[in-house]
Amino acid sequence: MFGRRRGIQTQDTRDGIRKLGEALQNANAVVIGAGSGLSASAGLSSAGERFEKYFGDFSEKYGFSDMYSGGFYPYETLEEYWAYWSRLIYINRYELPPLPVYENLLKLLEDKDYFVLTSNADHQFQKAGFDKKRIFYTQGDYGLWQCSKPCHFRNYDNKSKVIKMVLSQGFGIDDQGNLSPFRTEEGKTDYASLKMHIPSEMVPYCSVCGEPMTMNLRFDETFVEDDGFRNASERYSAFLREWSKDSLLLLELGVGTASPGIIKYPFWKLTADHSNITYACVNDGEAVAAEEIRKQSICLNEDIGDVLEQLLKRS
Repeated sequence: MFGRRRGIQTQDTRDGIRKLGEALQNANAVVIGAGSGLSASAGLSSAGERFEKYFGDFSEKYGFSDMYSGGFYPYETLEEYWAYWSRLIYINRYELPPLPVYENLLKLLEDKDYFVLTSNADHQFQKAGFDKKRIFYTQGDYGLWQCSKPCHFRNYDNKSKVIKMVLSQGFGIDDQGNLSPFRTEEGKTDYASLKMHIPSEMVPYCSVCGEPMTMNLRFDETFVEDDGFRNASERYSAFLREWSKDSLLLLELGVGTASPGIIKYPFWKLTADHSNITYACVNDGEAVAAEEIRKQSICLNEDIGDVLEQLLKRS
């Protein structure tokens, strides 16, 4: 329904933050649409120094430059596969982010009815104190496993087993729950002290059919949508039915253009269909809206964390 006339609609930062602050204040309800850029702003980057700290040995062996590339590599053994994935799961699901971006977002929503729609699988909203019944994780959860077949439609918590996996590789876990690799005299990760595999007895298999377990992430058509997933989807639909004809703010944070059909395009359509809805997009370098909803849109090409801090100062 949207034409090709789209472009980055950069608002002057000060004016854009003023407009976004007013939209937040005037809205009776807010839907947060969150993508990977939100977690990146909180310090959960998938590449660079953070990647080298935890995956330098895999990077050297296979040439990976980011966490997600390693997640799709066809490892020869399940022991190596789960060594890689247990590290990725732990630091992205069970550690707290270094920056208070999610906590600041929750402060801005204190007196609002809200719902979160997110493609992130890192569970940072719940860890920051968001109501779990107001969150819909559309693409899965790093904290859940499923049968790879799948022979049945149930997901399983993996925390205790993931902890055992990372400890078996030689990592430690500090008092704050952070994964702590040994350091060389230069302060770099001592990969000589780490293993790139887990013991065979730790490899998870389905208790029903015996096939290997896998991540509950939407890689393909085998993704398991269990009761929790379906209930969250229904709650989100009910929220939109209740608030779509009221003063509603759709606040999109860090959503790129790789999978626009999950959050971005539905937000655009809702905005186009309802004159009472305001669409706001904050994404450093990728703030974009359809031409058809320009008058109802606020786009800021800024770091999300910086914008949230400025909004808090205004409130």
